[in-house]
Amino acid sequence: MEFIKNQLDGYGMSEQTIGYLSNMIMVAFIAVVCILANFIAKKIVLKTIIHIVHNNRYTWDNIILEKKVFHKLSHLVPAIIIYYSASIFPLYQAWIEKAALMYMIIVTVTVLNALLNAFDAIYRSFEISKIRPIKGYIQVAKIVLFIVGGIVVISSLIGQNPLIILSGLGALSAVLMLIFKDSILGLVAGVQLSSNDMVRVGDWIEMPKYNADGDVIDITLNTVKVRNFDKTITMLPSYALISDSFKNWRGMQVSGGRRIKRCFYIDTSSISFCTEGMIEEFKKIHFLTEYVTTRLDEINAYNLEHRINTESKVNGRQLTNVGVFREYIHQYLRNHPKIHQEMTLIVRQLAPGDNGLPLEIYAFSNDTNWGVYESIQADIFDHIFAVAPTFGLRAFQNPTGHDIAQLKENTQFSRGY
Repeated sequence: MEFIKNQLDGYGMSEQTIGYLSNMIMVAFIAVVCILANFIAKKIVLKTIIHIVHNNRYTWDNIILEKKVFHKLSHLVPAIIIYYSASIFPLYQAWIEKAALMYMIIVTVTVLNALLNAFDAIYRSFEISKIRPIKGYIQVAKIVLFIVGGIVVISSLIGQNPLIILSGLGALSAVLMLIFKDSILGLVAGVQLSSNDMVRVGDWIEMPKYNADGDVIDITLNTVKVRNFDKTITMLPSYALISDSFKNWRGMQVSGGRRIKRCFYIDTSSISFCTEGMIEEFKKIHFLTEYVTTRLDEINAYNLEHRINTESKVNGRQLTNVGVFREYIHQYLRNHPKIHQEMTLIVRQLAPGDNGLPLEIYAFSNDTNWGVYESIQADIFDHIFAVAPTFGLRAFQNPTGHDIAQLKENTQFSRGY
């Protein structure tokens, strides 16, 4: 500064003019230095860092680069130059230093924020992130970072120790707890959800109270985002998953089998003992040949041993069409390529009711994909409906308008109308 003043003094200018011009020249010089330093930082240093990052075998540093951590860090260079140049302007030194320091604090906060984002992205690249998500903790760290950054900025402006401001905030703890109630509840819920492995990103959950039925796509500090099967998005409070009941279908997805539990209703008037002709036809069915032969041998041996009069089918033991049909379905499922053979497989009768005799199929498909599962289930029942008449059985169905019209028409015809 003195050198500039001495040079200007030789032109015969007034002292006031020399002061103004020297300050302007010095400001312009510092601005040029800052621009040059910023250019070097971004065009040379930053490009060198980018080249190193792109040409090594690690992937985590690429994520740091994508989050622009180094780009934001380069903004500190001009601020540092301005901060250390403040002593050149004694009258404005305090204000320049405060402004530069405040800018450096803000830049530091943004750099740390970007670094937290990068850390979260790096963590998400590992499989464990689906089991132990840390996004909620990252958000808590960001809240603390911004609060601390704000306190430091304010303390630098008013020239007070940050601890004094923090001690003042202690008196406002009740207000702060009210403001951050959801965040506190979300943090506690997040810890419990994570430690107990209750829900992960990708899980299919069902929570009728909130009309949520779909896949978890994000877990944050305050909310759990669920994409429903109708493509709508439901936002659940994190603590709701702790306080309320919900169903997680992960167990089904992990097991590799999805349950089929559906009934085929048989008209009870079609149930009967098997005739000789029916038995001969059943022996021709691939899945029943061995069963029918074995069962007939057992029944004949039993009836002979107990001297049963077999002229009446009521006496002794006999094959029924519904019993053979049940065994056929069981063998059909045992040989079905889409049924999980290592899981429970039952074909059972339930209590008969107004809709006939329910024959329940309880099995598991070996594919948990929804579309494939529905296709497997439909194919099985298509076959059951089609094959039932072979066993002399009818599916139960309440009379329709067509049935009533046919009945009326037949009645009129029989009366000669």
